[in-house]
Amino acid sequence: MRTEDVLAAVATGLWRWDNASGTVSLDGEAARLLGLPAEPVVLPEVAVRSRFHPVDWNEINGIVNLAVAEGTLAEARLRIMDVDGRVLRTVRSRSKPLERWSADGSPDYELIGTIQEIAEPQPGTTAAHTPITGDWRRSREAFLLDAGRALAEARSTAEVLRVAASLSMPGFNPDGLAVFGVAGDRLSVIGHHGHDAGDEGPFTDMPLETDYPAAEVVRTGRAIYLASPEDYKRRFPATWPLAQRFDRVSWAFLPLIVAGRTMGAWMAAFKQPASFSPDERSVLTTVARMLAQALQRAGVAESERELTTGLQRSMMPQLGPEIPGMRIAARYVPTGGGLQVGGDWYDMIPLPSGRFALVIGDVQGHDVRAAGLMGQLRIAVRAYASEGHRPDAVLSRASRFLAGLCAPQESAAEEDQDARSPRFATCLYVECDPQTGTLEVARAGHPDPAVRMTDGTVLMRPTAGGLPLGIVPDTDYPTTRFTLEPGETMMLCTDGLIETGGHDLDTGWARLRAVLEADTHEAGGHEDGHLEALADLLVQAVHGPSSHHTTGPLADRREDDIAVVLLCREGAACGCGTPVAHPARPARRTMLTVAQAEPERIAGARRQVRELLHDWADEEQLDSVVLMVSEMVTNVLVHTDGDALLVAEAVGELGERRLRVEVADSSDELPHKRHPGEMASSGRGVLLMEMLADAWGVDPRGEGKSIWFELYEQSKRPDA
Repeated sequence: MRTEDVLAAVATGLWRWDNASGTVSLDGEAARLLGLPAEPVVLPEVAVRSRFHPVDWNEINGIVNLAVAEGTLAEARLRIMDVDGRVLRTVRSRSKPLERWSADGSPDYELIGTIQEIAEPQPGTTAAHTPITGDWRRSREAFLLDAGRALAEARSTAEVLRVAASLSMPGFNPDGLAVFGVAGDRLSVIGHHGHDAGDEGPFTDMPLETDYPAAEVVRTGRAIYLASPEDYKRRFPATWPLAQRFDRVSWAFLPLIVAGRTMGAWMAAFKQPASFSPDERSVLTTVARMLAQALQRAGVAESERELTTGLQRSMMPQLGPEIPGMRIAARYVPTGGGLQVGGDWYDMIPLPSGRFALVIGDVQGHDVRAAGLMGQLRIAVRAYASEGHRPDAVLSRASRFLAGLCAPQESAAEEDQDARSPRFATCLYVECDPQTGTLEVARAGHPDPAVRMTDGTVLMRPTAGGLPLGIVPDTDYPTTRFTLEPGETMMLCTDGLIETGGHDLDTGWARLRAVLEADTHEAGGHEDGHLEALADLLVQAVHGPSSHHTTGPLADRREDDIAVVLLCREGAACGCGTPVAHPARPARRTMLTVAQAEPERIAGARRQVRELLHDWADEEQLDSVVLMVSEMVTNVLVHTDGDALLVAEAVGELGERRLRVEVADSSDELPHKRHPGEMASSGRGVLLMEMLADAWGVDPRGEGKSIWFELYEQSKRPDA
């Protein structure tokens, strides 16, 4: 007995659905179950689809796609309809999708399966009735919820159009979509789906008076439903030739209305006849309303982004022409909310002397007013610098300018007083000599610069500073001078780079130092790429994925603008010059002046030494160095009338380095060994150096003297 005879005996039919050709092959039993003559037949997909309940067809389509993706069987219950729309019977379909490739090389599938009739339970029996696929209303509500959520999450016009094109409506699916927008008295195509590129040409820049359905919808604000080509040709004969070539048989044109204003029209075109029942029209109307709101939100968001981008581009300057012997890179990252602009800025200013200035600053706040003040302050600083003023004079004038800009006025209204409430700004101004590498720094409440030395060690460079700009109009800003050696890189940044992610100043600097000291030469190569890659790494350390796993000790993750500027003086060790095959480890050196009027800088000297020797092998030796440095600098301030000049230098390979520390002053009085009593508070400096240093001494100079000590690193490596 043949397999076909066995299946026919148990009322089971066979079908084969070729998705590529759009045909369905049925044996005699399958044809009977579908309400057709009981004989084998090959039908187009449209003829078979008309036999299924539209809701069931929509769901079986999703089930088949899932089975194709997972490689499983597709099973569903389907209601068979007659030509009058009555349910004849319920069948169960079990089929296996077989993936294959079409002629053009794209993936496709063929569906092979069985159809078997299901006996419905009789009234009064206890058999539970299992829902087939849910009724129309439940499917419609689920569809509208999904569509509303997807459209609400779309962030741009392109995303809204993609979501609209992917909507699978219950019972009927348009295969051609178009969204029309209005500009003045003209109609244009914003986007379309299901058409070829260039098909929108005749509909672009169409006058609203045109006898076209979308134009009439925009003029009247009422939807138009065309259930057949005859309806289209009868109502819009002038534009029927434009639509005829797309081979569609039903169309729906609906207005896109927001707040009572028609902003455009939406077209849904069907290759299958659509009757546009009241339920179907209700679904289309609801989708059109959601689509209109999504397009309006996307338009507002895109306008804000365009405004923000333009404002940011106008306020953030270009770094200017190349400077011989130096490389510069900069980044600006706005805070995560609002208009994406804030009070941080940076600038590079050519000076009349042939030098150039680097400026970085942060105006209090993250709102539009902070951005406006930032723009005005940046222009003022640039103007003062271009006049040839020294760094201290530039900041003094900028402070006076900001204080006057935010000064309250007695005659101003109360809301204006709020808008003109005092604001301050931090700023760091660096005048650079590209020939010698000399830097003159003036600081107004801003974080100190950091210097990456030739061996990769990063030191925060303490500089003298004054109050933030705008607090006291007439404020003096002392200037600090130091030299950027060949191969060294200086980093200027706002506090957002340091403190974002719940970090304070200490833990934030530790995070950045790990990035700066990492070997980034291979990532960026040499030339400009190295410095640009380093700038990207610094931003990624704060805003990249890894930052979420390296939060700081503070409870909150503070969001703030970020501005960072990198200045590198070209050399073999920085990655910007010609690479050296195996360079010798360069000396690690730092220098610091502690003035008589600034005894608080002794703490800065201790910190500077600790940072210089952060990888010293012996922690006890490091404590001894810090103790001796503190004692030597303090003695200069206590026993002389001059300033103390600290110079520390470490040379040699890691684990075998020699440290030499010198403290110079202008006094000719030489230190001598004392024997302090048990309760004495001083007199132990020389004793400490004899006990802790490997060598020490005093070198007289023409004016003053230099006290020095040397210490040799005692390595704790396992092979030592």
